[in-house]
Amino acid sequence: MLDKNFTPSSDEARLYKEWEDSGAFQSADRPGAENYCIVIPPPNVTGSLHMGHALNNTIQDILIRFERMRGKNALWQVGMDHAGIATQMVVERQLEAEGNVRRVDLGREEFIKRVWDWKKESGGAITKQLRRLGASCDWSRERFTMDEGLSKAVVKVFVQLHREGLIYKDKRLVNWDPKLLTAISDLEVEQKEIEGHLWHFNYPVEGEDGACITVATTRPETMLGDTGVAVHPDDERYKHLIGKHVILPLVGRRIPIVADHHADPEQGSGAVKITPAHDFNDFEVGRRHGLDVINIFDERAHLNENVPESYRGMERYEAREKIVADLKALGLLEKVEENRHTVPYGDRSHVVIEPWLTDQWYVNAETLAQPAIKAVEEGAMKFVPKNWERTYFEWMRNIQPWCISRQLWWGHRIPAWYGPDGEVFVEESEVAAHAVAEAHYGKAVELIRDEDVLDTWFSSALWPFSTLGWPDETPELQNFFPTDVLVTGFDIIFFWVARMMMMGLHLKQEVPFHTTYIHALVRDEKGAKMSKSKGNVVDPLKIIDEYGADALRFTLAAMAAQGRDIKLSMARVEGYRNFGTKLWNAARFCEMNECMRGNGFDPHGVSLKVNLWIGSEVEKARDAVALGIAEYKFNEAAGALYHFVWHVFCDWYVEFIKPVLNGSDERAIAETRAMAAWVLDQILILLHPFMPFMTEELWQRLGEQGAARDTMLISASWPDYGATLVNEDACDEMDWVIRLVSEVRSVRAELNVPAGAKVTLLVKDISADNLMRLEDHMDLIVRQARLECAKQTNSIPDGAVQAMLDEAALILPLADIMDLEKECARLSKEIAKVDGDIGKIDAKLANEKFLSRAPDHVIEEQKTRKSDALAARTRLADALSRLQGVG
Repeated sequence: MLDKNFTPSSDEARLYKEWEDSGAFQSADRPGAENYCIVIPPPNVTGSLHMGHALNNTIQDILIRFERMRGKNALWQVGMDHAGIATQMVVERQLEAEGNVRRVDLGREEFIKRVWDWKKESGGAITKQLRRLGASCDWSRERFTMDEGLSKAVVKVFVQLHREGLIYKDKRLVNWDPKLLTAISDLEVEQKEIEGHLWHFNYPVEGEDGACITVATTRPETMLGDTGVAVHPDDERYKHLIGKHVILPLVGRRIPIVADHHADPEQGSGAVKITPAHDFNDFEVGRRHGLDVINIFDERAHLNENVPESYRGMERYEAREKIVADLKALGLLEKVEENRHTVPYGDRSHVVIEPWLTDQWYVNAETLAQPAIKAVEEGAMKFVPKNWERTYFEWMRNIQPWCISRQLWWGHRIPAWYGPDGEVFVEESEVAAHAVAEAHYGKAVELIRDEDVLDTWFSSALWPFSTLGWPDETPELQNFFPTDVLVTGFDIIFFWVARMMMMGLHLKQEVPFHTTYIHALVRDEKGAKMSKSKGNVVDPLKIIDEYGADALRFTLAAMAAQGRDIKLSMARVEGYRNFGTKLWNAARFCEMNECMRGNGFDPHGVSLKVNLWIGSEVEKARDAVALGIAEYKFNEAAGALYHFVWHVFCDWYVEFIKPVLNGSDERAIAETRAMAAWVLDQILILLHPFMPFMTEELWQRLGEQGAARDTMLISASWPDYGATLVNEDACDEMDWVIRLVSEVRSVRAELNVPAGAKVTLLVKDISADNLMRLEDHMDLIVRQARLECAKQTNSIPDGAVQAMLDEAALILPLADIMDLEKECARLSKEIAKVDGDIGKIDAKLANEKFLSRAPDHVIEEQKTRKSDALAARTRLADALSRLQGVG
């Protein structure tokens, strides 16, 4: 006997263990079956489950469970990223807490050992959290970007690309973190708006007594590294100065005035100081005009030996104050303005990032990008939604060299060794490097290995094939590469999707996946982006604790409309928890009424109209769910399930069959019991990819009654009904009954007819076919619409309201049941109140001050309130119109 409720807190962990222990997550070797593979975006080993992970992995799990049930050899390849900076910081903090020990005190080898120890003991908490979500990954094939196989792949690729001239060393600007002392990627830079200043300085023009050009800057400390001044070629104020020079104050350096479109005549003074070594835009201007590149900072952002002696060794902001003071003393500070501008911060160090000129390793991304651009142009890989192609093309067609070296200890160490004269030897092993070096020098020499490690995105770029065994030709690689769909967020289209495309096409001559599904952003219920500073972060694990994983999963799927961010509210989660409860209660109803599965039951053989109808609805639901998943319209698939389970099955079918089950026709009872049990099974199968835990529990528990189950639900087959179950006559007939009952209920609700009042339904001008339907289903209609009786009439009595159903007039005499005049007054009052609310909202939406100051989600909320109010007004007006038409 089913318990009164499903208990997620205890049942979910038990069911997950059963699945995992049974090997249900592993790809089945089905001869002749189609292969299907998804690679998980590897979470950081330091990470914990956030709402983005929950959405991303819910979608992947829906896809993998669906394709597994459809009979494919389905592999969800799982693994974790070593997360270079994040992991190194965790262990460094741990060492500091243990006794103020620094990694340099331990040495590289011992520190790396400590990181591996941490990973074994504490890393990977997120894999346990993914299990709580119900993710059916193949854990037996779990990979780690630093494991032996993936490390082998990384080294091989580095060496190959270096030999092909696609990896090289260069001195360029990078995002430098002066606290962590490493280059970082753009994704690890957080742009923050701050209230700062714009300083205007006068630079004396050489050879023109007293003439100056005014430059504006938010970073006075970098002026000591200026090597030029840029003005717009069409700026009439400065045309006469182009080609001349200024004398850089405090330094005395002679620097040219150049014409460049980078200078904006509308910004500041229109003249821009150019510091190629400390600004990305200036670096490009400097290259275009052959300007000197002078690095004035050391690795900790203190001023170095390339500045006048009085500034050397100063911290950058300390230097800023002194430089401004010195220029003011020289009479060269024109003015200072308040200025709100964007400043780059390291997302982990929380210090201002410095564009810094340094030697780093680079990938020639422009060359690798060309086949990856072509593949998307020609449709070999498509984005869903399609509009993300534009973002991909924009980045790829303007791609810069990819800096792949990091000044860390944790990560894949670059396989490069340096000889006594600085000659570099890039090989797959130290032994190979020594052999090549000996051949080069004619003798054995000492080699020193490069200290740097690779950007974690480098190993991640190989993820779709390295996890399957590449560079070895493994059976998994042959069977599952290229993979099928990648599910990811928009923020890493360039950092990860594009780089996997480049590497897949270059190394395997194939796109790594045929589809990239870009999911939405999960926001709070008001539409604001979640952030710790706002205090609006929703923890998915707390939701699972309170409502269960199924409720969270179904909420995310139901709201995952393509191209639309998710506004997550607890009311929605609670609502979908109630949806699960509704199904559980329907299953208990079936169990209590002995609706048990029987061997050999064929839904094609039923004869009762209500059973023919529900069979038709099952097939329609199956097709809608399958289409929604196949087209990555998860909200439409979830919506079809919700409608079928709650409205069609629970609200209508269960109510329709109660008189049958309580009747005396044994044949009808037997057919209906078997059909109800069969329909419930179909629901569990169709719903399983979305709500795996409750459906599995019901499948197993209901399998204890009647015919035994052949398999767990996770391994059950997706329905194939052979010949269609759709019976159009039964659908038309039951649809007419449902519409009649719904119309009567709607009129009763609109007019506030007391729930217990039994009303007579008169039907006028009804067709012969529909009259037969009315008579055939009379008992059901009377019960469901709470009627005294229903009968045909040729006249309309006084005090009756009408509604139309196709050709027939539905007439409800209400004069003896309620005070119609009083109800008219109530409706008029309600309409006036709603009109007042609409007026207030319109006033707000017409107020320019409100529109300019209110956050987007507040404005959207007002528009939604107006839409709801207008809909309510329409309903009230329709009801009033009905009553005013009463004779």
